[in-house]
Amino acid sequence: MAHREDYSSHKPRLIPYLLYRPDWWIAWLLFWLLCAICWLPVPWLRAFGRRIGWLFGRLAKSRRHIVRVNLELCFPELTSVERERMVWAHFEALGMGIFETLAAGMAPDLMVKPYLDVEGLEHLDAAHADGHGVLLLTGHFTTLELGARAMCIAKRPFHAMYRPMQNRLLDYWIRRWRERRSRRESLPKDDLRGLLRALRKGGAIWYGPDQTLDTPNSAFIPFFGVPALTVTATSRLAAMGRARVVPFFPARINGRYRVRFHPALDNFPSGDDIADARRVNALLEDAIRDCPEQYFWIHRKFKYQPPGMPDVYARRETDDV
Repeated sequence: MAHREDYSSHKPRLIPYLLYRPDWWIAWLLFWLLCAICWLPVPWLRAFGRRIGWLFGRLAKSRRHIVRVNLELCFPELTSVERERMVWAHFEALGMGIFETLAAGMAPDLMVKPYLDVEGLEHLDAAHADGHGVLLLTGHFTTLELGARAMCIAKRPFHAMYRPMQNRLLDYWIRRWRERRSRRESLPKDDLRGLLRALRKGGAIWYGPDQTLDTPNSAFIPFFGVPALTVTATSRLAAMGRARVVPFFPARINGRYRVRFHPALDNFPSGDDIADARRVNALLEDAIRDCPEQYFWIHRKFKYQPPGMPDVYARRETDDV
């Protein structure tokens, strides 16, 4: 590998003085309780999370409706019974994802490493050749934090992009976990200069462009054949950062976690942002088909529609409310 970054330079961020105040003590108690839970075996965490997810699915009627609509649009070839099974499998995956995220952030390596299978690291190393930066192209799966942890255990540093959380304690600890494991500073999603600077220094950026955003850098691109407002900035970021794009996707397979890196995309960017965005969506669709219940279907992927198209999430008389 020919990285130009100094991988030992990152220092852990300090705890803000505000979080020492008495009004945060209960939150701290809950936090340390969660830390203790993360010492339980991973299969136990999954089993508990599966039940929590099922309960959440029973209580969150509006989210259940969103999941059903998304699956109906994206998998019309399935029968109603098959889609309904996927609905509940998705909520179970969400519940497991909560505890998998905790394990990814707080559990020691000896607790999680035996369950990780990392494939294709040679593609990431090859993309970094000659000091190139890398956009780690992925999607929002329930296992995404364990996928990031697998990179840390494999000693491949990277920058995570984040959106600040309203809860100051959670915001602090999640950023601290990621930075302590990845040995890189987390970058705010709107920090374009920081992102480009990291890429031009040969860094790797965790990048998931699949969330629906109403921005000038978006266009309606088919996602499983359905128009979805899609970020088209991936190719421009790669060009401006002089970076290569390496797709990687995590998945929970038979009780283990497979993190698969693909070869860097050739002829990317192509000069056609729309064509590049279609290519990104196609890659994401292939990864979703490997583990469809593990994608974030509770997200309103089709919130925005082309002019004149109806609201796909509008409730119908036959919907389960």
